Amino acid sequence: MVQAVLKATSSLDSQRHARMEVLKEKVEEEEAAEREEAAERAERGEKTKRPMEVRRGETTMTQEMLRDLERKLSEIEVSVPEKILTFTKDTIDTSKLPLSYQSNTLKEEHLLQVADNFSRQYSHLCPDRVPLFLHPLNECEVPKFVSTTIRPTLMPYPELYNWDTCAQFISDFLSMVPLPDPLKPPLYLYSSTTVLKYQKGNCFDFSTLLCSMLIGAGYDAYCVNGYGSRDLCYMDLTREVCPLTMKPKETVKEEEKAPPKKYAIKPPRDLTSRFEQEQEMKRQEAIKAEEENRRKQEEARLLEQENAKTDPLHGLRVHSWVLVLSGKREVPESFFIDPFTARSYSTQDDHFLGIESLWNHKNYWVNMQDCWNCCKELVFDLGDPVRWEYLLLGTDKPFLSLTEEEDEGMNDDDDVENLGKEDEDKSFDMPPSWVEQIEISPEAFETRCPNGKKVIQYKRAKLEKWAPYLNNNGLVCRLTTYKDLELHSYKSMQPEMDRVMEFYETARVDGLIKREETPKTMTEYYHGRPDFLSYRHVNFGPRMKKLALNSAESNPRPMVKITERFFRNPAKPANEDVAERVFLIAEERIQLRYHCRSDHITANKREFLRRMEVDSKGNKIIMTPDMCISFEVEPMEHTKKLLYQYEAMMKLKNEEKLSRHQAWESELEVLEILKLREEEEEAHTLTISIYDTKRNEKSKEYREAMERVLHEEHLRQVEAQLDYLAPFLAQLPPGEKLTRWQAVRLKEECLNDFKQRLIDKANLIQARFEKETQELQKQQQWYQENQVTLTPEDEDLYLSYCSQAMFRIRILEQRLSRHKELAPLKYLALEEKLYKDPRLVELLKVFV
Repeated sequence: MVQAVLKATSSLDSQRHARMEVLKEKVEEEEAAEREEAAERAERGEKTKRPMEVRRGETTMTQEMLRDLERKLSEIEVSVPEKILTFTKDTIDTSKLPLSYQSNTLKEEHLLQVADNFSRQYSHLCPDRVPLFLHPLNECEVPKFVSTTIRPTLMPYPELYNWDTCAQFISDFLSMVPLPDPLKPPLYLYSSTTVLKYQKGNCFDFSTLLCSMLIGAGYDAYCVNGYGSRDLCYMDLTREVCPLTMKPKETVKEEEKAPPKKYAIKPPRDLTSRFEQEQEMKRQEAIKAEEENRRKQEEARLLEQENAKTDPLHGLRVHSWVLVLSGKREVPESFFIDPFTARSYSTQDDHFLGIESLWNHKNYWVNMQDCWNCCKELVFDLGDPVRWEYLLLGTDKPFLSLTEEEDEGMNDDDDVENLGKEDEDKSFDMPPSWVEQIEISPEAFETRCPNGKKVIQYKRAKLEKWAPYLNNNGLVCRLTTYKDLELHSYKSMQPEMDRVMEFYETARVDGLIKREETPKTMTEYYHGRPDFLSYRHVNFGPRMKKLALNSAESNPRPMVKITERFFRNPAKPANEDVAERVFLIAEERIQLRYHCRSDHITANKREFLRRMEVDSKGNKIIMTPDMCISFEVEPMEHTKKLLYQYEAMMKLKNEEKLSRHQAWESELEVLEILKLREEEEEAHTLTISIYDTKRNEKSKEYREAMERVLHEEHLRQVEAQLDYLAPFLAQLPPGEKLTRWQAVRLKEECLNDFKQRLIDKANLIQARFEKETQELQKQQQWYQENQVTLTPEDEDLYLSYCSQAMFRIRILEQRLSRHKELAPLKYLALEEKLYKDPRLVELLKVFV
């Protein structure tokens, strides 16, 4: 996209300079013409002072306009659109990142020193190799070793337990950002949590996240730093066939032949000619071979066109992908995974052009093998120090098996102990990952694609994906196939546009199979009709302008030409069976072509000059021989008679009217189908699971009601635990012993206060009830006054309000009734508690 914008910018600049040059050339031509004209006038002795002054004034004005144009054009700047996907440090908020992101531990600093020492030794021993990708900066600009950026995590979703669904999720969830420099690894390698938060990253970010999830799922996975093809680096699948368009191979099951019965009747003898069968098979094979040859030639031509676009950076483009070794999770053979597309490749695929290094969460390996033949000759035995140079000794990969002589030479216990001590001294465990736990919320896991949509371009196909419930019609995936590589498509629900409609012939009475429509034509294909019609093609002319509503029904397109073709009718002779008839409506002509007999090389043809039945004066037109032009292979006497020709022409006139009427009905049918499709697109009611509490309104209301009941129950429990005498005891002097009279007064005040609160609560419920009732009455009065002028939408809103208002009124009524029932009981319960309160029980015994 960036290249396209820069190309467009350079194109605009070149066009602007070209226009400037053209203006300058015009000015120079005018000045030269003025000088020549002035010289001619000087030779004739004419005075040229005044005209030259005028011309000079005009030239000065032209130059001023030219300078003004240059100034205005110089102010025009073409900038790169903001929609170009970028992922830089400036776009990341690092203020809330944890401490592990912003600094290194002592062990991590030690690891960085080991990595720097390893890099210096590698550069000294291999000066012609590129620098290693060891410790890029993270989002906080802190150098972090690449192995510590991998955070093995097993996600809580069963769909992410297998490598294919896991890779597909990452491919859908993240947006691809190309590397800043296609020839070098990135300077920054962000954490997987940041990549998941912003839902975008480069190939190294994709690989790190995928490797973390695969290792957490039990796979032996590694991040790879290498070189890939241009299509791989830019996620270009326009040369790949969409997997959804590939038909699975059909397995033909051989039918078991029943054992022959002893007394079975022998089948009749096959009397068909084997020679004819062989000739027919040869003919079919020749047709298939010709079609296959034509297809191969077309593919070769397209492949040659694609290969003509050679990549000048082939073999130099840096790319990162994931290597999965065999062994764990019952993986039978090692393979590559491209994190951009989630596709698996063999380790010998041509898209992967070389490997510099690879790593996991435990160690780092450098490829010491030659990649002259891409990755086809590479051996992925990481325990072989000759082929793979490791950074840390603490690798879990086994070393190569030793020979018997070497094994016998190392049987000495002292040597083993010394070797163990040396390894122990040199070994260094990989520090734990500095990245936080990788988490994906259920909402993000369900949404998948960034902003809920993702489009993938394939060869002659386009795949679109949407998040569930994002579209009103419930569409989550759509595959569009094309006939050409340019992906030309015309999609519109408007009539008289390019479209193709296919029908089930058994579901229609007229036998229509397919209808193709363009702005000026309509073609229909039929099968199984009693009149043997197989094809109808209608050409339309420009529509006449009308003052009325200009629609297809009120103002149909005028028909200019109708072409119809018919299957062979075996009940008629071939020279009388029409194969094609053409109604030239504008020219008032009818052309007929009959079927060709098997023993003839050409067919009969006939053309009628259709005229009006009466002339301009109202006189009837008589059939004349020049009104019918015919060509017959074997002329017949009855076909030359004017009566026969007249009857044939009158019959064709009626058939022309019928064909025009059927074509008009086809236009109306197209309008009805399009209208029905629009209604189907607009009217969709999706079924939501009862377990989807966020989208299911009934389930949501039930859950909120349950939460409200639990909250009220909690408040009642808290209220029960409160000291109901505390406000009244606070009025007495502290430390003073209660008297009998004070205890009685406390009891009365507490009961009176509780009684008043019960009355206030009843009044509050009553006030709310009256308010809701008054508002409902106002709405009902407004509806009665404006009922005639209301739209259906207003009526729906009114009915919805009434339903909700009645619901609230019923709830308030139930609350008030329940409060009236429980208030006396609560009062008696509080009175009993006061009599049993240990602070008042001794003083109130007399009054019990």
